[in-house]
Amino acid sequence: MFQQEKKDIFFDLDHTIWDFDKNAEETLDELYYHYQFDQLFQQESSTTFIKTYTINNHRLWDLYHHGKIDKAELRRARFADTFTQLGVDPSLFPNDFEEEYLLICPQKTNLFPHAHETLSYLYNNYNLHLISNGFKEACEVKLATSDLHKYFKNIFISEVVGVNKPDPRIFNYALDKADAKTDHSIMIGDNIDADVRGAMHVGMDAIFFNPTQIEKPQDINHMIHNLKELQEIL
Repeated sequence: MFQQEKKDIFFDLDHTIWDFDKNAEETLDELYYHYQFDQLFQQESSTTFIKTYTINNHRLWDLYHHGKIDKAELRRARFADTFTQLGVDPSLFPNDFEEEYLLICPQKTNLFPHAHETLSYLYNNYNLHLISNGFKEACEVKLATSDLHKYFKNIFISEVVGVNKPDPRIFNYALDKADAKTDHSIMIGDNIDADVRGAMHVGMDAIFFNPTQIEKPQDINHMIHNLKELQEIL
């Protein structure tokens, strides 16, 4: 499948191993009723609120990946924009909601199917590393509560490194610190631009993790829908 034998595997965390949307949905549903948003939005179900938030959050993370907004703006806008789009004054958003969300969500432990099984298999055969655009404090909690830390020799968090994927500098930094060779390394992630094309631009092979089965772009060579497929490929 690959021209060169692989020795080092670099993983993304959110949306690739740790099921961000499922964990966020559980947290938001709990807080929706705790803060009586069903009365504020006049909607008994939290579904519309969560769906609107998720769309906004994905859009803002794409802007963050490319350095167009900072951490504070991402966290402010994802809820403010959701309130505005649902017809509620964003000034009514309770600050404690955000604080509780940031506390509770990273402690959730929903992973994509076969995550531990696959990481354990790969751990015995490769050097595993993590490159995340997530925020330091949240990443550390996710890795600890989901018992993921043990698999990775190196963990690179963009907030600490100072540049985000797809900037080639974070990939080159990670390769250098991991003492890994480009042609013997591979990146696995869900974000076509940040993870896959970002890695490809520095000469690494990359696998697009595509659990939602969107259409594969023509320039992407390798794709999986389930983490367990990595046990067959690698």
